[in-house]
Parts: sequence; structure tokens; C-alpha cells
Amino acid sequence: MPEQDEHAFLAAYDPRAFAPVAVTVDVVALTLRQGALHVLLVERGGPPFQGAWALPGGFLRAGEEDLHTAAARELAEETGLAATGTDAATLGRVHLEQLGTYGAPGRDPRMHVVSVAYLAFAPDLPDPQAGTDASAAAWHPAGPLVRPESALSLAFDHARILADALDRARAKLEYSPLATAFLPPAFTVPELRAVYEAVWDDKLHPGNFHRKVLSVPGFVESTGATTERGGSRGGPRARTYRAGPARLLHPALLRPSPQRSESS
Repeated sequence: MPEQDEHAFLAAYDPRAFAPVAVTVDVVALTLRQGALHVLLVERGGPPFQGAWALPGGFLRAGEEDLHTAAARELAEETGLAATGTDAATLGRVHLEQLGTYGAPGRDPRMHVVSVAYLAFAPDLPDPQAGTDASAAAWHPAGPLVRPESALSLAFDHARILADALDRARAKLEYSPLATAFLPPAFTVPELRAVYEAVWDDKLHPGNFHRKVLSVPGFVESTGATTERGGSRGGPRARTYRAGPARLLHPALLRPSPQRSESS
């Protein structure tokens, strides 16, 4: 199209000729607390679903930011977890990645709202502070929230988004080093195993897990140091490791199943 025709088209273009559709971002932030996987929820301070618990999120600021920036902003604004670093997708030590898009016409009673959901992981995240449009913010055990008998009903379709996020996290731990995102820079193999047990909601054989982790090239690297103290039973000090360069785990660390014994 010639440039003059392009200008004429844009001058005559009226976006009101189309039904309004809004875009939001929602963030599933996961961390380990007291050895269990927790998700960050905010209590909605206004309608719709006033008083209900929901994932942190909000509307995209048109023309001001991209989706990753909006997700980091919402997580910071609604929880008090300040964004740091030069990468817009980095929230301090938080690993942030896009999870999926949810656009069913009836998911929001206000209008047709398409939500782009993000998944965030980080170790030892602090107690949150609710932002301006939330009454409260708190960490909740993640697993019970997606069960049919859950006593807590999440706003919008956030229970489905959380269920998808847990499926993604559990699968990624099999073939990627994502588990190390829940840990400090130096960690022990038992601490790494605790991440897998919390996310998979299953107990793993310590010896077999240790052997499998060290057999995956580039998964972890020795720091050359040990913990300052021995185990709870007075055993020897444990060796510490850091995340290695691998981006994919080969062989993968497969989840236990009724058909696949952990001892195999």
C-alpha cells in the first residue's frame, strides 16, 4: 500500500467500530515456605469478586509497556516485591516466564478480557504487602487450592490458571534445571530434593535422587565447599552445589508414578 494511502487509511480508521476487548496480566508466583509449595494471592479490594482471593494482576497499560514489563510491575505493585535489575523480565531473584493466554468471553463480568498469565519462581520470598487495589496479600499452600474440595474459591478463572501453572512447574522440573530457581546460589542435594518433593508432592528416595542429579551433565556444579554444620543427626557436613550451565536435563529426572517406581 502506498504511503499516502496508508496515512489516509489510518486517519479514517475508527477503533470504536469493533467490540472492546481488554488485556490483563496475571501472575502465578510460587515459592517454598516451611517445606511446602505456596502461591501468592491477593484479596480483591473492589468489585467484581470483592473480598475474594485472586492471583496478582491487572490491566495492560496501552502504549506504555510490553507484557513482561506489565507482569513484573503488577507483581511489584500488588505485593511490595520491588523490581530490580535491567532486565524487564527480572524481579530481583524471580524467574518469570509466560504461562498461557486465557480469553473465554465470560471469564470477566465487566467485559471481554483476555489475560496473559505468567509463572514466577523464587526462593525465600518475604511476606507480601498488598497494593492499592487489594485488601490483603498472603502466601497460600498451592496444591489444596486446585482440588475439588478446596474451601477457598478463587476469583475469575484463576483456579484453572493455577492448575495449569502447577502442571507446567511439575513438568519443567523433569527436563529443565528450574528447581534451582527455588534455591539460594549455593545449596545441598537434600535441599534440591526438597524442592522436587514439594513441587511434585511426592517423597523421593534420597540415594537414588542424589545419584540421578550428579549423573545429569551440567545440572549442578560443586562449589568446592561444604555446609558449616553437619546434618540434624550430627552427620558429616554436606557438600554444596550451584546451578550448572545446562538448560535441558538429559537424561530427564522423571516423576514417580504408580507404574514407574522411584527405585528403578
